[in-house]
Amino acid sequence: MHELIAGYRSGATVHALGDRFGIDRRTVTTILRRYGAPIRPRGLTPDQVDDAIHLYSLGWSLARIGARMDVTADTVRKRLLEHGVTMRDTHGRPRIEAGAPR
Repeated sequence: MHELIAGYRSGATVHALGDRFGIDRRTVTTILRRYGAPIRPRGLTPDQVDDAIHLYSLGWSLARIGARMDVTADTVRKRLLEHGVTMRDTHGRPRIEAGAPR
């Protein structure tokens, strides 16, 4: 327990700690709460959103950006949409809205 908590306090993510100790990230969070460790907020910082926008414009996938930033692809997608980024389809082409002429 002490090693897990020390790792978290030194900046390791719950995902990284879960991998390291062979447990689910939710179990890591449960342990941290049980021992009174303050939980860091999840998500992306404004600087990370800017980086994600840049990486996406270079052709990176949502999954690849998420893995780099230790969040889910859906979290990346939501932040990009909030900032007006147009999503690509699975082949890298701009998405066409339903009913729009091709």
